[in-house]
Amino acid sequence: MRKLNLLLIVIFLLNPDLRAQSRRITGFTDSSSASEYSTESAFDRSISAKHIGLSIRELSAKPHHLGSPGSREVADKIMQRFQQYGFETHLDIYQVLFPTPKKRILEMSSPTIYRALLKEAVLKEDATSGQEGQLPTYNAWSDDGNVTAPLVFVNYGLPADYDELVKMGIDVKGKIVIVKYGMSWRGIKPKVALEHGAIGCIIYSDPKDDGYFQGDVYPRGPFKNEYGVQRGSVMDMPIYPGDPLTPGIGATKNAKRIASHNDAPNLLKIPVLPISYHDAKPLLEALEGPVAPESWRGALPITYHVGPGKTTVHLQLEFDWKLVPCYDVIATLKGKDFPDEWVIRGNHHDAWVNGAQDPISGQASMLEEAKAVGELVKTGWKPRRTLVYCAWDGEEPALLGSTEWAEDHDSVLKQKAVLYINSDGNGRGFLYAGGSHSLEGFVDEVAKGINDPETGVNVYERQKAQQIATAPDLKRAKEDMAKTSLSLDALGSGSDFSAFLQHLGVPSLNIGYGGEDNGGEYHSIYDSYDNFIRFKDPGFPYEAVLAKTAGHLSLRMADADLLPFDFRSLYSKIRTYSAELQTILNNLRENTEISNEVLKGKYLTLASDTAKPFFAPKPKEEVPYIDFSPLQNAVAKLEKGVEHAHEIWERAERNREDHDHLNQLLYRAEQQLLLESGLPERSWYKHVLYAPGMYTGYGVKTMPGIREAIEQRDFKRANEEIKRTAAALEKLGKYLEEL
Repeated sequence: MRKLNLLLIVIFLLNPDLRAQSRRITGFTDSSSASEYSTESAFDRSISAKHIGLSIRELSAKPHHLGSPGSREVADKIMQRFQQYGFETHLDIYQVLFPTPKKRILEMSSPTIYRALLKEAVLKEDATSGQEGQLPTYNAWSDDGNVTAPLVFVNYGLPADYDELVKMGIDVKGKIVIVKYGMSWRGIKPKVALEHGAIGCIIYSDPKDDGYFQGDVYPRGPFKNEYGVQRGSVMDMPIYPGDPLTPGIGATKNAKRIASHNDAPNLLKIPVLPISYHDAKPLLEALEGPVAPESWRGALPITYHVGPGKTTVHLQLEFDWKLVPCYDVIATLKGKDFPDEWVIRGNHHDAWVNGAQDPISGQASMLEEAKAVGELVKTGWKPRRTLVYCAWDGEEPALLGSTEWAEDHDSVLKQKAVLYINSDGNGRGFLYAGGSHSLEGFVDEVAKGINDPETGVNVYERQKAQQIATAPDLKRAKEDMAKTSLSLDALGSGSDFSAFLQHLGVPSLNIGYGGEDNGGEYHSIYDSYDNFIRFKDPGFPYEAVLAKTAGHLSLRMADADLLPFDFRSLYSKIRTYSAELQTILNNLRENTEISNEVLKGKYLTLASDTAKPFFAPKPKEEVPYIDFSPLQNAVAKLEKGVEHAHEIWERAERNREDHDHLNQLLYRAEQQLLLESGLPERSWYKHVLYAPGMYTGYGVKTMPGIREAIEQRDFKRANEEIKRTAAALEKLGKYLEEL
């Protein structure tokens, strides 16, 4: 008997499934936990990496950008799959603006003549690279334009780069700028160029960032070859995403629209064109003027000069500005107990070209989840809450499908949406998770129950190991080693969660895997099935693990007795953000004092070259005192509400009370953080904690109203935003105290 007991203990310790099933799941009772583990185990057995691979091959077989015949074909195939899996399925069709190019000319007329190819090379190793119906290389939402001007190289085209140009005495007003992809979202580059008076913007991928400097280029390796071009949107999405003609309302057939795209406030009035480093090299090589600073230099075999000199280029762009259909596939599995509480799962299906990695890898994984859910239904299982699976169209140009659907159903979603779970492109590597911080413990618990296909440890442990290995210093490594739970990143923009979280206040998550799938195929014709099976995720194991991860999140939220929201995690983040703001202000004050001491003259002479003047910016105004006490008081009051809410939650869990009303209050709590009039200069964004930065694009700004006012040295507005942010936090605190 003793030997048998020892054997059982060994089996238990070695079997992660048994260990997991012995634990109670947060928000579940002992009996419902056991049932949930059984459901998830059956779900996992239905996930097939091979089947996901077949879906990727089928759905990426043809170009399928927004408005194309391929887009409707892919939408129909996805709809048929959902119907086959037992979901009630329909198409929601919106009429959205989408410009496509009619004319693209880039040529250098001086000091030599060069006409850019503006075309990617067809490769025999890539079966779909020469197909008909491909979108040409361009930036959506560029303005029409026909400009000729001297060329200036402006590094990555960020505000700090223009500060360097000022020091060199170089002005881009009336010039065309050439900038590198990287270090920021592409739409920020023409935005900053336009603010400095440039009349045209060319964006290229330097091989140092995205080419042979990183490794072998495609098709020999995964990195960008000399002809590869990154298409993409340059809409000013930090103002608002979605259809530029219907801000805040769904772009239905009869929607009231802005009269012309020229009047849309989120479209930049500057022509913009992406090019390959094959086309960039002759332009950069011809530049004169100062040698570029060392940090600006790329990996092309040239000396990088800033310009302007004699290098003159002609840029001519003309677009077809038309309305096109946007096909959202909506699939619903009605909940047996709470049909009016929705757990929403989404991934887009449109691509710039074939899009095997972005987005079909994520879309195929989501379809596999739906297939596995359909298999559960065949056994008699039904979710307690309604599951809504959404395959969005038009994400690539402007988050169109998800934004229009969310705007069209805003009041319903505020009442019924428990959680939105987003994914996008996926690949081999490590778990990424971001979202509403009240769900941090929920995601941590799920991550610790999913095994990494490469190492066998759970995906949280592998993520932690990667963070330790890549920590920037020993202090950070020690901090990462001491962690025992997953941290969610704050969300900025760049995928379909934006309308749900930042406009409607629906709790949201964005998840995926990657980090070992680096390459240069992004938004090019080489984002293909042939590329994917060689370099992104051979055998598709990480597509299967995405399906399991997102599936467990969806199933647990759908079936939980008590919804697993923990506002203590949110409070901890809010307290951190508040402290960061004061640090930012203090640093700004110190830097201003130092720079003003240094820059008392109109210009300084560089010690290294006395013949070359160094033009200094004017001294900046001193940083005044800012009163943070309203924010500090609001954070203190919020803590009381958070502790009260947690006590109520624990009591409800212990006593197994009727949770229905409490659950509704829990998932609607995030809406208390919405600002009725929205953020300054961009009222579409209403969340007081999360927004894309005005000059970061995809990158998040936390407590954005205050943070950006300080960064932009608008100190009067900073004081106003402190009061508005404090009021929102007090509103949430009071809401939680009244649970």
